[in-house]
Amino acid sequence: MRRANQIVAEVLQLMRERVAPGVTTAELDELAEAVIRGHDAIPSFKGYPPGSANPFPASICASVNDELVHGIPGPRVLQEGDIISVDVGAILDGYHGDASVTLPVGQTNAQVQSLLEVTEGSLYAGIAAARAGSRTGDISAAIQSYVEGRGYNVVREYTGHGIGREMHEDPQVPNYGKPGTGPQLRKGMTVALEPMVLAGDSCVRVLDDHWTVVSCDGNLTAHFEHTIAVTDGDADILSRL
Repeated sequence: MRRANQIVAEVLQLMRERVAPGVTTAELDELAEAVIRGHDAIPSFKGYPPGSANPFPASICASVNDELVHGIPGPRVLQEGDIISVDVGAILDGYHGDASVTLPVGQTNAQVQSLLEVTEGSLYAGIAAARAGSRTGDISAAIQSYVEGRGYNVVREYTGHGIGREMHEDPQVPNYGKPGTGPQLRKGMTVALEPMVLAGDSCVRVLDDHWTVVSCDGNLTAHFEHTIAVTDGDADILSRL
């Protein structure tokens, strides 16, 4: 698990270096796939889910501005002031890594920076609540409280999740909830926490490509994710470089 997640972390670091005005999302996808396969790993997202009528066609999810998650890379050229969420998954020796980051493209304003800081901060609030003996609702409540207390909204339809031999395993970890509820965390569990935050209303919809999730009102969105291992103390962040 750690090795798979370190590949993901390496890709995200490369994305931080390469995201810039004039770059296409397809170019970012090509760079990411080269790194993943260069480690003899497999892109988790490409062709997912197997047997589907509409499998995901790329190695990363590249979601721009009002696109919350699952954006499909293509010819879109990033513009100064955009933001892009890059979600990366890799399979190594049968184990999955999964993490994401939302990055500014060039210079952005204070409102955009606030959205990014709040979303990333909520991820770490959730991580701080994750330890053996606590419950998934403790993580969910920590994320929700952090986000809503700063004037933003969390998505309701998409959640964090267990991860291991499969990309999506139990338990689900919503970005909203009540402390003391949900499955109990055990030492050694591996979970992907991924707050998805909207600057406007929490309503989202899926585009005709069957994948890209956008805000209903066209407002900006952000998405940060780490895969962690539960311990008796502070969680071990496997996808931190």
